[in-house]
Amino acid sequence: MEQFQEVVVNLAAGKIPKTTDSVTVYESSLEKVDSTHIVMVKSGTEKYLVAAGEGALFNELEGENIGQGKICGLTHHNSKVLNKYFDYTNPQAFGTEIATMGLGDRLGVASPGHIETVKNRKVKPILAQQSIRELTLLNRTMTDVLDAATFAVFQEGYKDGYGADADHIKLEKDIEYALDLGFSFLTLDCSEQIRNDIEGATTDEIHKEFADLPVDRKEYFENHYLNKPFEIEGLTVKFDEASLHKNVLVYGEAIDFMEHVYNEYLAKADKAIDFEISIDETETVTAPEAHFFVAEELRRRGVTVQSLAPRFCGEFQKGIDYIGDIIQFEKELHEHAEIAKYFGYKLSIHSGSDKFSVFPIIGKYTEGLLHIKTAGTNWLEAIRVIAQVNPDLYRRMHVYAQEHFEETLKYYHVTPDLDSVVPLDETSDADLPTYMDHDASRQLFHVTYGILLTAKSSESGADLFRTEFFTTLMNNENAYRSALVKHIGRHLDLLGL
Repeated sequence: MEQFQEVVVNLAAGKIPKTTDSVTVYESSLEKVDSTHIVMVKSGTEKYLVAAGEGALFNELEGENIGQGKICGLTHHNSKVLNKYFDYTNPQAFGTEIATMGLGDRLGVASPGHIETVKNRKVKPILAQQSIRELTLLNRTMTDVLDAATFAVFQEGYKDGYGADADHIKLEKDIEYALDLGFSFLTLDCSEQIRNDIEGATTDEIHKEFADLPVDRKEYFENHYLNKPFEIEGLTVKFDEASLHKNVLVYGEAIDFMEHVYNEYLAKADKAIDFEISIDETETVTAPEAHFFVAEELRRRGVTVQSLAPRFCGEFQKGIDYIGDIIQFEKELHEHAEIAKYFGYKLSIHSGSDKFSVFPIIGKYTEGLLHIKTAGTNWLEAIRVIAQVNPDLYRRMHVYAQEHFEETLKYYHVTPDLDSVVPLDETSDADLPTYMDHDASRQLFHVTYGILLTAKSSESGADLFRTEFFTTLMNNENAYRSALVKHIGRHLDLLGL
């Protein structure tokens, strides 16, 4: 603890501590509460809170006493202490009046770069955003994700507000847990309630199944929708018997689930929560009429949402640009955007990272009022940094990812042509970062993150990559930060944000 002595002495004297040979001081984090001064520092690859003085804040922090100060680890307990004394470290809801961007810090170290990226932009960051799938693959918890965001916000002295999204959540026990922890954003994944089988059914089969529904349920839908035109900013939506019956069967159960979750959890919450509906994780493309049907039912049932994510035409595969007919996408995106405006919520774009060819279209028709989710692209920028500064580690990770790629396909839909990836033995160390400019190798790494970061030696049980990966990244913190500012900044520029 000797290396912190100078920081403690300066803090105790009310002076701004300076970075030394052995300790990096994050000056933006310096705070004072009553007679306690506190700042975040880094020694080696580990970060700490250093406090000096006296009073409630000093007493509540857990750590090792040194002179007039205390050296405190970045623990969950200390995260909650920061939340108590510094309100800006708590996540908040943003509603429908400003764009939001889900940044999905899978590693727990990307948020400082994200914060720098969004400063002075027309967007609010959702720094904590992880699905149960991602948490499971990385052996992380919702608490880990919230704590990482709290410490990043404190480190950066960022007081403009951030959100925390319990992403693609399906189970009520997880919803309850996330809200209890303090998440400010809930993305309800309705994929298990949406009927994908209806798409392949015949018209006669659809009519017969609809006819078997309870009489009052059939009348409820037919009286409101059948052959009645709905006018939305130049777009006319009308349901004949075939389209109404199909939409009721595809989305009816999902809408009931949305209503239940809203009434049971969102309406009873003691603070504002951004509620997003996800109907995108399905094989069924969301036609504009289907989007309208879901939104109109939510309106009729008194369910307020801040954003809704349709399944767009074409493919939004992970980590690469849009695949599909851009002209058709623009036509349908325009219609989806008008429907969202009509109902007063934001259109949400999932798997939104790296869709550079369609970002200008999305920005144009949403008029800069949208929610967009990114996650894996932040991990890929970390891999780019690894390739630049630790080529040996990159090569070992690349080989392991290739060997284990097939295991990931039960979690992700990607279609990379791995044969198009230039063999490692034909690539110089200096050219390794270019793998992160190639679609197939981007997707190879995108979906193998969990396998790579949890891989163990069969002999010793030690981490194969994780420890060296994080050590390298933390020793090159500024390089990673700069990579994120450049890469995510390109997203925001093209979206007009």
